[in-house]
Amino acid sequence: MVTAHPLPEGFTEIEVFAIGTALLVEALLGFCLNGLTIISFRKIKELRTPSNLLVLSVALADCGICMNAFVAAFSSFLRYWPYGSDGCQIHGFHGFLTALASISSSAAVAWDRYHHYCTRSRLQWSTAVSMMAFAWLFAAFWSVMPLLGWGEYNYEPLRTCCTLDYSKGDRNYVTFLFALSTFNFMIPGFIMMTAYQSIHQKFRKTGQFKFNTGLPLKTLVICWGPYCLLCSYAAVENVMFIPAKYRMIPALIAKAVPTVDAFVYALGNENYRGGVWQFLTGQKIEKAEVDNKTK
Repeated sequence: MVTAHPLPEGFTEIEVFAIGTALLVEALLGFCLNGLTIISFRKIKELRTPSNLLVLSVALADCGICMNAFVAAFSSFLRYWPYGSDGCQIHGFHGFLTALASISSSAAVAWDRYHHYCTRSRLQWSTAVSMMAFAWLFAAFWSVMPLLGWGEYNYEPLRTCCTLDYSKGDRNYVTFLFALSTFNFMIPGFIMMTAYQSIHQKFRKTGQFKFNTGLPLKTLVICWGPYCLLCSYAAVENVMFIPAKYRMIPALIAKAVPTVDAFVYALGNENYRGGVWQFLTGQKIEKAEVDNKTK
């Protein structure tokens, strides 16, 4: 006879089930949408442009976030983490790697869009590949630091998934968080803000708004902001007084990034959306805009 594992402290049966369900839904939806983005890039020749390579980088990172959420959802339904301390470190590293790569790739897309619309310069393959490689290597650098002792990965409040340990708030955590937030949230956010402001001004002059210039930055702030705020508050005050179930909310919001990004960067891109439609239906898009003019 198999007995259920005890509920995590501070959570009820319905709360654990709700968190697991939310993680599973976010993972499935995000994985399907970004998987469609990736497959369409691979199958439709017209989509294989340098600019869309950066969109592909966002989709790859977001698929990684979804895979991380799948593991967290499975563990939540089990009510405990079944993979041991080493598995926790791997899970934390993987989650940080894909999250930071997603943010850096989103900033790269903003940089490319700025030059496309404001300076009329076309992105070259060599530059796009270099930017994609830098985004992932930069994310890997910061993600490996907690494994080497600067910062630390530990269990989330539900204790069914792992992330950066903000429970201690010591000097090691504070210095890592300050550097991490500066280079992986504030600077990418600044790049996106200035780029899309310039693009918006350009659109106002021409009277042709190709896409919603406010959505990318809003996505970054709304989805990642609560988690960054929680971690930042932990640098100055002990956050353990906040009930565990409420400390899980920022992580759940962050896991919605893949779904939102798919609509912002792929399905919200007229050129890319046409390629996805061609892949799904076989109906060839009328004009392949290889320079990505409609993104």
